[in-house]
Amino acid sequence: MMELDAALDSIDRTLINRLQDGLPLSSRPFADVAAELGLDEGTVIDRVAALREAGVLSRFGPLYNAERMGGGLSLAAMAVPAERLDAVAVLVNAFPEVAHNYAREHTLNLWFVLATETPERLFDVAAAIEARTGLAVRLFPKLAEYALDLRFMA
Repeated sequence: MMELDAALDSIDRTLINRLQDGLPLSSRPFADVAAELGLDEGTVIDRVAALREAGVLSRFGPLYNAERMGGGLSLAAMAVPAERLDAVAVLVNAFPEVAHNYAREHTLNLWFVLATETPERLFDVAAAIEARTGLAVRLFPKLAEYALDLRFMA
């Protein structure tokens, strides 16, 4: 992580820290953030775009609590033959209920998050992924929730 931190300048680090607190609910949230940080709106927008493009920010968007909205949420994993990993990841990503996925060096080497409209739908989507890929999906429902916060020194 030191290499990543070293590649970010103080404005990037300050901007990332600020964005973790959410965007203002206004007609021009980037202008509001810019004013807070002593920047201009275009700089904030350009830097967020550059951080996304560079992969520093893997995701930029709202975070919904599916369970509080009556939905289902579960971590899921599959054991995918190495030669099929990329192809299976594409199939899994095609499901709108899949928030993101990532590869791991483990027997269960493809992990992803399922978010559905109802808790029961988790099982339907897992079954559909199994049918599409020919591979078993294991669901790991949340037992407890922990909030982590990553901040950079500006």
